[in-house]
Amino acid sequence: MEIPASTPCLFPELSCCQCQTFSKDCQTSNLQRRNDRCVLIHRMAHWFHRNPLKATAPVSFNFYGVAGSPAANKICNDLRTTRARLLEMFTDVTCNPEIMKNATDAYFSLLQGFILSLDGTTQENKMRFIQNFKWTDTLQGNTPSAQQDAVFELVSMAFNVALWYTKFASRLAGKENVSEAEAKDVHRSLKVAAGIFKTLKEAHIPRLITPAEKGRDLEPRAIDAYIIQCQAEAQEVTIARAIELKHNATLIAALAFETANFYQKADHTLNTLEPECSSKWRKYFQLKQHFYMAYAYCYHGQTLLASDKCGEAIRSLQEAEKCYSRAEALCKEYRQTKGPGTTAKPSEQLFFLKLGGLIKTTLDKCQRENGFIYFHKVPAEPPQLELKASYGLAEPVPFELPPLSEQCTAEVYATFDLTKGAKNDKAKPKEVEVTPMKEPDLKPQKDTGCVLS
Repeated sequence: MEIPASTPCLFPELSCCQCQTFSKDCQTSNLQRRNDRCVLIHRMAHWFHRNPLKATAPVSFNFYGVAGSPAANKICNDLRTTRARLLEMFTDVTCNPEIMKNATDAYFSLLQGFILSLDGTTQENKMRFIQNFKWTDTLQGNTPSAQQDAVFELVSMAFNVALWYTKFASRLAGKENVSEAEAKDVHRSLKVAAGIFKTLKEAHIPRLITPAEKGRDLEPRAIDAYIIQCQAEAQEVTIARAIELKHNATLIAALAFETANFYQKADHTLNTLEPECSSKWRKYFQLKQHFYMAYAYCYHGQTLLASDKCGEAIRSLQEAEKCYSRAEALCKEYRQTKGPGTTAKPSEQLFFLKLGGLIKTTLDKCQRENGFIYFHKVPAEPPQLELKASYGLAEPVPFELPPLSEQCTAEVYATFDLTKGAKNDKAKPKEVEVTPMKEPDLKPQKDTGCVLS
């Protein structure tokens, strides 16, 4: 069953939202409810698994002797300060997408001066391999990878920027009351993160001289899982929005089915990674897959009941119960599994508990009506979910690097002299430790969840 593309937008502007709901609310003389709903769109409180941020060693960009002009020295100084500023923003709870974009653009506009060709030739930038960079990986603890390559720095830092967007979305979605504007920020942040991961995979990681090691963030399995996770979580926001605005059950079932498939795909992407670093992440994908399959069967059952197919509706709701029970068991397994990522009790979150109540209420209604009205036989097999949502699916927002800084000109570039720096290479550089990022311990509020009734 395909959902028509003409379905109304799930994230309209506020005035549009008011127009769409005004007629119905006037009929029910419930204008206050309409206004409240426009201000507090849904008590979303999604719970999202988050792996830790990547950590990195400090970089001084002190190229003594190499930077042969005041302008060249200024570029090096600005690289150091903009990098430090960007790293600070990753753990600053007051940081928002606008601040993050400005900090990212400031650093990347300068860093590209060590990557792009500035001398009018097709040769590699002579500054690309002058500095060593160390980064940890989200799944490998505090063991860093190191490459003397500015492209490695670019993709590693951008990877962390994408992780920040996912954490910003998670923090916002965990609030007790989420406004329409905040819901849009969550939705967009997840799509922005997906776009960054996707662009890194397709355009920048292939440029690395040293390929990513197995199990590291920059290898295809890990980065694919991040892309899919961001898309799936963005669709969770869409589903919550559709439920709150009381869209038809067919649309909600289709979106839930597509979201469950996303989580299943992400889980399969990681099935060849070492269990010690991927098991907890996979448990998250598995529990979300079964949770949204329960959603899909629940709302598909409502569609069947509305079509007077009460026996099939009962069987669909029974399958929803089965999927929900499996998701509940996986929540416990998730809590008991060791590995990178957040520690939480997802089965105690209101968004999880409310679905269980909705399934029970809907199944009781179907069984009651079947006993009084329909007298349909309940099929032995659950209905085949052939649901395809042609609307509401989350697509990554394309990511583009900022323009090259005006400081990085061919004239300034010519004043960097690598031959003079070679004299100072005799002294072995001091080994710099990589300190883990101290992330704020922000937990979602318990009395939260999407309103289902």
